Amino acid sequence: MTSLPTNPGPKKLGLVIDLDICVGCHACVVNCKEWNTGGYPGPLTDVSAYGADPAGAWLNRVHSFEAGEGCDGRTVHFPKSCLHCEEPACVTVCPTGASYKRSEDGIVLVEEDKCIGCGLCAWACPYGAREMDPGEQVMRKCTLCIDRIYNENIAEEERQPACVRTCPASARHFGDLGDPESEVSRMVADRDGYDLMPEMGYKPTNKYLPPRERKRPNTSTPTAQPLEPIASGGLLGWLDRVLSD
Repeated sequence: MTSLPTNPGPKKLGLVIDLDICVGCHACVVNCKEWNTGGYPGPLTDVSAYGADPAGAWLNRVHSFEAGEGCDGRTVHFPKSCLHCEEPACVTVCPTGASYKRSEDGIVLVEEDKCIGCGLCAWACPYGAREMDPGEQVMRKCTLCIDRIYNENIAEEERQPACVRTCPASARHFGDLGDPESEVSRMVADRDGYDLMPEMGYKPTNKYLPPRERKRPNTSTPTAQPLEPIASGGLLGWLDRVLSD
C-alpha cells in the first residue's frame, strides 16, 4: 500500500465551485478533455465515439439534478472531478505506489507506468472521481492541469486548470486553499462553502459553494376594494338606469 506524505507543506491547491452560478453548459468538461487529451502521455480514450453506445475516459463531468418540489424546485448542476483530498483513501489502497499525493502542493496524481489497472482506487473513492481508461486500462483522474498551472511557457494569467479558464459563468475558481487569505479561501468563508461528504473523513481540498436563497416575488392576491355607490341623479345615474334595463 502507498503512504501519504509524512510532512506535507501548507499549500493546498484546489477548486472552488459555485453551484449557484453553474449552468451545466459542459464547457469545462469539453475543455478538460481537449487539454488533457493533447497533453497527456496517452490520450483520453474514446470508444465508439459516434456509435450507439459511446464510452470513454473523462476527468471532469457535470451531473444535473432536480431538487425540491413545487415553488421550491430547482435544477442543480453538479460538476465532479477529483477533490484532491488531504486523506485520500485512493492513495493508501494503491498496491503499487502509482497513486500518490504531492507534499509540495497537495495534488493527487497517478503515475501511469506503475498503474496495473486493479481499480482499487476507484473502489475506495466515494466521489466517483476516478475512471478506468477503456483503451489504456490505466486509471485516469483530474490532475488540476499540472502541466498547465506550472507551465512558464504560457502567460501567467492563463496558468489555471482548463476547466477554470473556459467556464463562461465564472463558476469555477482555482487557488491555494491552504492560505486563509487567498481569494478562494475568502470565498469559502463568505459563502459557507462546504466539503463533499465530510463524514468520510477524507478532507477534500475542493469546496462547493451552495445555491443562494431565492428571492420570491410577492404573489399574494390583492384584496378587492368595495365599489362606491352610484348617485341616483345626474348623468351617471341616468346611464346606470339605462344599462340596468
